[in-house]
Amino acid sequence: MRERNQRHLAALAPRGVTRVSLERRRVCGWLLLPATQLLVPRAWAEAAKIASARVWPAQEYTRVIFESNVPIAYELIPLRNPERLVLDLEGVDLTPELSQLPARVLPADPYISGVRVGKKTPTTLRVVLDLKSEVKADVFALKPVAEYGHRLVLDVYPLTPVDPLMALLESERPASGPIASVAPPTGRETRGKAGDAKPAARPGPRRITIAIDPGHGGEDPGAIGPRGTYEKNVALAIAKRLKTLVDAEPNMRAMLTRDDDYFVPLGMRVQKARRVQADLFVSIHADAFFTPQARGASVFALSDRGASSSAARWMAERENAADLVGGVNVKAADATVLRTLLDMSTTAQIKDSLKLGGEVLGQIGKVGKLHKGSVEQAGFAVLKAPDIPSILVESAFISNPEEESKLRDPDYRTRLVEALATGIRRYFARNPPLARSRQL
Repeated sequence: MRERNQRHLAALAPRGVTRVSLERRRVCGWLLLPATQLLVPRAWAEAAKIASARVWPAQEYTRVIFESNVPIAYELIPLRNPERLVLDLEGVDLTPELSQLPARVLPADPYISGVRVGKKTPTTLRVVLDLKSEVKADVFALKPVAEYGHRLVLDVYPLTPVDPLMALLESERPASGPIASVAPPTGRETRGKAGDAKPAARPGPRRITIAIDPGHGGEDPGAIGPRGTYEKNVALAIAKRLKTLVDAEPNMRAMLTRDDDYFVPLGMRVQKARRVQADLFVSIHADAFFTPQARGASVFALSDRGASSSAARWMAERENAADLVGGVNVKAADATVLRTLLDMSTTAQIKDSLKLGGEVLGQIGKVGKLHKGSVEQAGFAVLKAPDIPSILVESAFISNPEEESKLRDPDYRTRLVEALATGIRRYFARNPPLARSRQL
């Protein structure tokens, strides 16, 4: 039996059908070994313990994460016919947490059909990802941050990245099927009389595009309320409701920077908004502070001259740390491009952002208490689209028990979203969008 199991290592684990676990493990008390200390294989295997193995599926990419108390040596091997990714982990034992990994792959995962886990050698653990199609893969390590220990991240991307503009256009296709293309004239059409010619229809006003950005996501939960409410979930619920209201407006439409529970880097959020030529960018969050007494909604715009208050500066630093918590490969080829983009802010953008923020703040002040009666400013990375008026809305203090309860209340969220939509409409009534050379 033992020899047969070894021969059939490739079929060790069944394909999973259960939802990914969102449990986060504290690692503060673990003993971190000095990097210079040499370990024999068995001693290393006893030291390297996988505390958690998580899967975050999304249309844009699927992320698999292994969290350990020490860095993990690894090797990634892509295989073809059939498509697979083989990840060898050195000095890692087959723990119950790893044995449960196959069950955490959802049947609806766009890229991974199943996972198999088993021992390759006494000191090497092999993880095989069975794929639904050919993919691109990126693997990198993250140092401990916040409540996370050492993380090994495997990102699985489609060969052709999801284009935000094409995704937006696809969502607007008629229910009857694809949008029909207009054929060029052939010269064979029946000619009418000269008096029958009709003037060309005048184009209506172009559609206004709003980029709505639900903060945090995936590995980054954002702030967590006393009752365990995650900021990322509140932000997504508000953003989806706001998109519904925007899409119902004549000549307006909305694009979400994320539509599910997965991580999107700050620079990529800005890049998505620019790709769809957004007229506005609204980032949704739920505030937190050291004490539960802090309360009230806030609206922030970008500042190129320092923060408007120490609290605004602290808030920007906390939000800008999202990339560290969510997990960004700083060595990736496009990381430098994204960082350059975030340094291209303009005075005109900030001026328009303050106008937008003022309209929105005035409306949400009718729904609940404001933390401050004016738009604050700080160096939020997610607000640095150089050509898009951008604001960040802290909907309430999720660290305040009373406001956490409001954020959990669908009726309160509805009133809040209606206030946001009204603020957006009032902004455009006073600041019509600029014309574009082509209609999207």
